[in-house]
Amino acid sequence: MRNLKLVVAYVGTRYAGWQLQPDRPTIQGVLEERIGRMLQEPARLAGAGRTDAGVHARGQVANFRTASRIPLEGLVRGLNARLPIDIVVLGAQEAPDSFHARADARGKEYRYTIERSESVSPFDAPYVAPVRGPLDVAAMRVAAEHLLGTHDFTSFCPVASPIEDKVRTVSVSDLREDGTRLEYRIVGEGFLRHMVRTLAGTLILVGHGRLDAGSIPHIISARDRRRAGPVAPARGLILERVFYEEAT
Repeated sequence: MRNLKLVVAYVGTRYAGWQLQPDRPTIQGVLEERIGRMLQEPARLAGAGRTDAGVHARGQVANFRTASRIPLEGLVRGLNARLPIDIVVLGAQEAPDSFHARADARGKEYRYTIERSESVSPFDAPYVAPVRGPLDVAAMRVAAEHLLGTHDFTSFCPVASPIEDKVRTVSVSDLREDGTRLEYRIVGEGFLRHMVRTLAGTLILVGHGRLDAGSIPHIISARDRRRAGPVAPARGLILERVFYEEAT
């Protein structure tokens, strides 16, 4: 059996997220069905991250095992010919037998895009979160800096989260401004469900003056979901890339 690693990009607008769900279209579901049909064998993908409904990816990583001897170039070409236009396999490679896309991931980079324009082009709208009214970008940058380091992010994930250990390390948390557009970039060893979107929602509250930038450390230490901002819309979020050790 070969263990194949795929890098996948997708527009998540039409899908209920990455992970398989009964009677709902998902990225994993479409890929497994097309791989299985092409290789004439069942396929089960392991993804590096379970992106939510409506979230996009430029560099999602997945792996699966196959008995097929199909060349990698033929696999990529054949899959892309069978996939819908909003999912594409960017590349494939042979991986060590022990490689697992989720378990071996050492970090992820996400970007959340905010658009402040009064009118958003329909060609941009599926990938940005519109925000009305002025934003204090300097205050948002200060707030973003407070998220750097190792913290318990309980305040930024759902109350019903089954994960007990909510400590995560954030190595990059910055805000870039380009005209009417703001891009929040965050890199960390791992993220909790809705964490990045809740961080973005909290930064937007800071930008509107409804939260003080200096309150972020207190929100973190409170470990209380009610203290943070709302979950920002899914369409503004993109999984940019997943990091692994050089050997994989």
